[in-house]
Amino acid sequence: QVQLVESGGGLVQTGGSLRLSCVVSGRTFSRYAVGWFRQAPGKEREWVTSISGSGRTYSATSVKGRFTISRDNAKNTVSLQMNSLKPEDTAVYYCAVVSAPLFSSLVYVRRSEYDYWGQGTQVTVSS
Repeated sequence: QVQLVESGGGLVQTGGSLRLSCVVSGRTFSRYAVGWFRQAPGKEREWVTSISGSGRTYSATSVKGRFTISRDNAKNTVSLQMNSLKPEDTAVYYCAVVSAPLFSSLVYVRRSEYDYWGQGTQVTVSS
């Protein structure tokens, strides 16, 4: 069973920054593509950004230029650096993983494509 644990959420003012981390259990982390999703109150969970096993990244238009996803395979960790935060970024943020071929450049954007999810971490941006 793969377990994902997110951390780093909190309360920040508009324009501020936060860094989220997601630690993934298991010894095959390099074979996972990883995605971040978020869910605001009363809204559907939406895709934010993804990183492939080879390190290729892809982000939603709403966060492009402000959020950066990265991975450290030696530490089984994916990070999400969030800058220039806006009130509309307020949500519970989830990381998720999907098995992929080794060194694959494939990124995944659909919730249904992901196999395992973390419990989420709350990000609140005050205006």
